[in-house]
Amino acid sequence: MTTIDPAPQPRATAEQVQAALKDSKLAQILYHDWEAETYDDKWSISYDKRCVDYARNLFDATVPPEELRRLPYDRALELGCGSGFFLLNLIQAGVARRGSVTDLSPGMVKVATRNGENLGLDIDGRVADAEGIPYEDDTFDLVVGHAVLHHIPDVEKSLREVVRVLKPGGRFVFAGEPTSVGNTYARSLSTLTWRVATNATKLPGLDGWRRPQAELDESSRAAALEAVVDLHTFGPDDLERMARNAGAVDVSTATTEFTAAMLGWPLRTFEAAVPPGKLGWGWAKFAFNSWIGLSWLDDNVWRRVVPKGWYYNVMITGVKPS
Repeated sequence: MTTIDPAPQPRATAEQVQAALKDSKLAQILYHDWEAETYDDKWSISYDKRCVDYARNLFDATVPPEELRRLPYDRALELGCGSGFFLLNLIQAGVARRGSVTDLSPGMVKVATRNGENLGLDIDGRVADAEGIPYEDDTFDLVVGHAVLHHIPDVEKSLREVVRVLKPGGRFVFAGEPTSVGNTYARSLSTLTWRVATNATKLPGLDGWRRPQAELDESSRAAALEAVVDLHTFGPDDLERMARNAGAVDVSTATTEFTAAMLGWPLRTFEAAVPPGKLGWGWAKFAFNSWIGLSWLDDNVWRRVVPKGWYYNVMITGVKPS
């Protein structure tokens, strides 16, 4: 495998992108190091009540209700931690007491551990490949991840590693994975939004809404890398099968976001196409409240008639045999 300097790189050149197109793990490092310092802002990630409640709701929607009486777990691991969104907010929500974070990207591990320290949480971090988790057998009570499995070349191998490092009876929870159907409409809507926004802002009178061409080119390079690092989409049944093959028991899946994803992806893409700060607080409030409203509709109305696999996100949980 091609290697790069482990120090985070804030920008990627066209040459680096071309090299990464031939090496998916290099692409993972390059893309996520590139995104690390701005990742929380890009995805509106916070460590206050809004995201604490969101992370806890994902957890509660995935695990059996009787499991909630077991909380808090003593020691938890986040696989492919990114900036630490899932585990740090779950710890604040009372799901675990202390945690470890791992990611293939040194830049992401740096940001996640810094976020944990700023919150006063008991966190340690390691740069690690999810297909070879650098911890002993039977180490953790809980392993979590958010939007990570679709980045891993061999998902079943990684899940075997997850089962290995769990203590007997320990649980894993992975959320935020794209379904095959959901990814199709999300990508299509995002591409259409990007094309419309970047072309419309060329019109007279809209020049103040157009980002500098150098920034648009950089976003295009990021999008090219994103297409490389997103390796998989999943059907709920296929994901359950891989977890059982990895040795897990009591495996189950849940899905979330249908119309909310159809709105959310175009909104995020539009935000990336215009200058930072241009949209203001009113836009942020509109986007968040619209997403909340459509999420309620998805959970309480559409779920009765829409097949499970049509939702955008799939979540999975399982247990290491006692």
